[in-house]
Amino acid sequence: MDQTSRHAAANAVAWGSDRIADLLRSLNTPYLALTPGSSFRGLHDSLINHLGNERPEHILAIHEESAVAIAHGYAKVTGKPLAVALHANLGLMHASMAIFNAWCDRAPMLIFGAVGPMDAALRRPYVDWLHTATDLAALIRPYIKWDNQPASIPAAVEAIIRAQQISRTAPQGPVYICLDQTLQEAETPTRDPLPNMRRFEAPRSPAPDRASITEIAQRLSSAKRPLALIGRVSAKRPAWDRRVAFAEAYGLHVLTDLKVGAKFPTRHPLHAASPGLSPSADALALIRNADLILSLDWIDLGGTLYQAFGKPWPEVTVVQCSLDQYSHNGWSMDHQALPAADISLLTDPDRLTELLLAEAEACGISAAPPAGASWAAARPARSAGEIGIEDLARVVIATLVEDRPSYLRLPIGWPGALCDFDDPLDYIGYDGAGGIGSGPGMSVGSALGLRGTDRLPVAVLGDGDFLMGATAIWSAVHHRIPLLVIVANNRSFFNDELHQERMAKMRGRPVENRGVGIQIDDPAPDLAMIARGQGCVAFGPVSDIADLSDTLRNAVKHVREGRVAFIDAHVRREYGRGIPAQVLRTTDQ
Repeated sequence: MDQTSRHAAANAVAWGSDRIADLLRSLNTPYLALTPGSSFRGLHDSLINHLGNERPEHILAIHEESAVAIAHGYAKVTGKPLAVALHANLGLMHASMAIFNAWCDRAPMLIFGAVGPMDAALRRPYVDWLHTATDLAALIRPYIKWDNQPASIPAAVEAIIRAQQISRTAPQGPVYICLDQTLQEAETPTRDPLPNMRRFEAPRSPAPDRASITEIAQRLSSAKRPLALIGRVSAKRPAWDRRVAFAEAYGLHVLTDLKVGAKFPTRHPLHAASPGLSPSADALALIRNADLILSLDWIDLGGTLYQAFGKPWPEVTVVQCSLDQYSHNGWSMDHQALPAADISLLTDPDRLTELLLAEAEACGISAAPPAGASWAAARPARSAGEIGIEDLARVVIATLVEDRPSYLRLPIGWPGALCDFDDPLDYIGYDGAGGIGSGPGMSVGSALGLRGTDRLPVAVLGDGDFLMGATAIWSAVHHRIPLLVIVANNRSFFNDELHQERMAKMRGRPVENRGVGIQIDDPAPDLAMIARGQGCVAFGPVSDIADLSDTLRNAVKHVREGRVAFIDAHVRREYGRGIPAQVLRTTDQ
């Protein structure tokens, strides 16, 4: 029998994992990120030899945490779940931090685990016993939306369709399906047609009732100093445009933050203070001065109000619109402090702004044109010398402005006053839970989501973040995903230096010891060499601001040719101006 005949004969047999692979294609799953593992060898074979490594295509990651981070970054750009395969208990434990990031960021994701064989009589000695657990999902159940371990192929089909539906239903999040190895490798007697996937779309979020729309519109139009806190909302351009029209119609000043990505144009006159990971002093002053606060799924509304007013139940009128309560549980405190609200709506915030905008148009509500924004910093970067974080930001922004950059990640110290976002893809956002090491993988996933567009994918990472997840960059090189990585390298887990300085001052101890056990020095790792080892075109270390612009232009040429370029920029141990004190108390990076 020749090779073609053998392939035809092999394909005449239906295997359990073939059915699952067909379903993934039917669900329009473009990619599956994985670190190989024997527990899902049947599914791996089906994706390669049954589907031809197309729809879904394998995205090979060196570490399971990177595989999940890639799926997370892809979801932040596209709004769609990517598939991930994790090997037994080992891969799941490796990936758990990245799954928690995705959970806290409310990112959709379809995670496949594998176990087995569950039938002890079929296990290979030693290794199959080590990689088998009775309830694998118990490792991550507190921070996923749903899980299942189906016992048959028809049950697996239903479970995967349900998982996809649940993952895409707001508030979105990761789901987990565990596949018995025996189930994958068994012959299946049927090739029945798969269901029509259009009949299993995510359910629509409930619309707010008419009385609430009328009441909120009246309160907004009568308020003298209304303020909108814009959090987890759609990154699609039509929703962006409606938010701008809505704010203009009611004369709403707007605050955004750097946790969720670009959600409103930062240079718009109504964007009233620079964005950051936590509210700046100017932002807190605006909150205190407001007579009505509209929260559009703002992350940690209760904590923000407490920072502004110094008490948990401020008297200002608060309208809260969020579906996030549906994801709250007793294990994780990612739901943050309990906020007070005069009106609280369990609905999609984009649906609310759409209806309120229509109400304004129907009732002839219009606000006076806003005055120009005044928070933007104008100080130029120095032309030579040691690189400060603000100098890095100014040179990067000025040099790349014509290349339509999409900033996939920005470090803690990045000065929000320099952020000029005019499109949802201008900035993708943070990682959800502050897990160091997520930046490289998420940047690769976001760049994958941008591949084929005219956007320049740019990730500005911290050195600790890069070092923890450096091998994720190999995946971008291997799969020809264009990406520019800039490391703001201060040779330290610098935020913890500030924590230690704070402790020393509180306890009357020497602040000179703040870097002990924290600084990444003596020797300083050669980051450019590490990046080169992953196949990147690497530059650096760049330690003089005079050299940075030319290095950036050179790097961009390589990215435009479809390569991954890397720049190690040595920066001072500092944060930019306006980084609020709350960051030093609430983050660990």
